[in-house]
Amino acid sequence: MDRGLALLATVVAGGMIALQAPINSGLGKAVGTFAAAAFSFTVGAIALIGIAALSGGFDQLGEARGLGWYYLIGGLLGAVYVTTALVAVRSLGGGGVTAATVAGQLATAVLIDRFGLLGLEQRPLSLGRVVGVGLLVLGTFLVIRD
Repeated sequence: MDRGLALLATVVAGGMIALQAPINSGLGKAVGTFAAAAFSFTVGAIALIGIAALSGGFDQLGEARGLGWYYLIGGLLGAVYVTTALVAVRSLGGGGVTAATVAGQLATAVLIDRFGLLGLEQRPLSLGRVVGVGLLVLGTFLVIRD
């Protein structure tokens, strides 16, 4: 994917994540936290199964047997995030949850890059990256302080 298109798609997807927590929280108030998270994942799973089936995405499913276990827990990590966000948005607000999410994502991603984990190319831990993470953490506290 072209870098410009990748950036645009990621910004749009990030906006969708900001919508996800309050939507799931509203559902959670009606049906309960875990039922809301399960419903959210079920709807997503149905959509993805349909897309994968139509695009031939299941043709290489057997290749997963050769992967490390950690490549198979992405859905579990997503479930933890969705459940946490739908509860936390009630006290932190949408901005607070989004800020904390982005700060946590960036801090973790910088470490993944630094050590070249999970098949990614190793990238140096520069002053700019450290300052960037620090500014996001500071920004998170500014967003949630009231």
